[in-house]
Amino acid sequence: MSAVAALAATTGLLISGGAAELATHRRRLAQIPVRIHVNGTRGKSSVARLIAAGMRYAGVRTCCKTTGTLPRMIMPDGSEYPVFRPAKANVIEQLRIVAAALEAEAEALVLECMALIPALQWLCEDKLVRATHAVITNAREDHLDVMGPTGRDVALALAGMVPVGGKLYTAEQQYLDVFEYACRDRGCELIPVTADEVDAITPLDLAGFSYVEHAENVALALKVCQAIGVDRRVALRGMWSAIPDPGAMTAHEMNFFGREINFVNGFAANDPQSTETIWRLALERYADVQKRIAIFNCRDDRPDRSRQLGSVAPRWPAADHYLLIGTGTFIFAKYAVKAGLDARKLVFAEDHPAEDIFETVVELSGRRSLAMGMCNIGGIGLDVVRYFANRSSMRVFK
Repeated sequence: MSAVAALAATTGLLISGGAAELATHRRRLAQIPVRIHVNGTRGKSSVARLIAAGMRYAGVRTCCKTTGTLPRMIMPDGSEYPVFRPAKANVIEQLRIVAAALEAEAEALVLECMALIPALQWLCEDKLVRATHAVITNAREDHLDVMGPTGRDVALALAGMVPVGGKLYTAEQQYLDVFEYACRDRGCELIPVTADEVDAITPLDLAGFSYVEHAENVALALKVCQAIGVDRRVALRGMWSAIPDPGAMTAHEMNFFGREINFVNGFAANDPQSTETIWRLALERYADVQKRIAIFNCRDDRPDRSRQLGSVAPRWPAADHYLLIGTGTFIFAKYAVKAGLDARKLVFAEDHPAEDIFETVVELSGRRSLAMGMCNIGGIGLDVVRYFANRSSMRVFK
């Protein structure tokens, strides 16, 4: 057999094998009646966990897979397992997740969307999930190198996962017209969460969470659960019992040899709007501190994020020190100084381990201080959160 003939035969086998695998996957999907595909800029993992917890508490056998800070498979009994990845993250792993959910006899499957590239957004929905209920939490200016250059471009990219003939739930308001257009094109029912519904989430509702949860996320998750037939009160009780994503916003308060240090984990809020909101919230919560330390965890593979945050941070309420950790910190520093930040406030701890970062925060602190992590949870971010958590006596942020 010639080389050309061998190549043609091999290609034919690969194509036929792929078609057979896709057909098998479609049959598996059809056996899971409720399939919820969760996408968005902020809060994807949290909303996926909330929806699954609400349904699970109501007695619906639900599997959930998140790809937030750490990829996790959540089983119908609430137990969690890490998602094994022999190499880098690949959307094809959703095939394994669907097979595992079917083996667990799941009646519902909640999947966090893995795609960033606009073309993959549609591929993930049409080929891998085929959602009965889709969720887009919001559309903000993040991953602009892939989905940008503007917030509207991000919304257009996210709209790629609008299902044909399904339902789309969203808490997005600014770019709602983008989703309306996509839904009309695909015969999908658009169900937005209104401002009144967000306002209806009371402080008592939020007080049931052991970590900081946002009213928009809760309102969105409740709306999806209620559409599937879960009573609001039942769903909310389930959500209170849910294990938060490792990147969820938490605060850790400690007394370190006479110094009161309040550490807020805002690392997972990567876009400027979300980060500024959390920074202001932290400053309001800890208004009487003597020192305010903004910790920016930079990544040399996320230069656009460092540029964005560096350019706007000088316009926020000022910190006393800006501690730069991770890798590629010069990018943040360059744009922050260019935007008017006093370079003398910058403290560099590039490539430092978590214990050194903790010691630096202690050195920068006064008798009572606030330190907040921002920019990226990946890299050293999660290690820093764990280091502070292990040394704190309280975990509150109410």
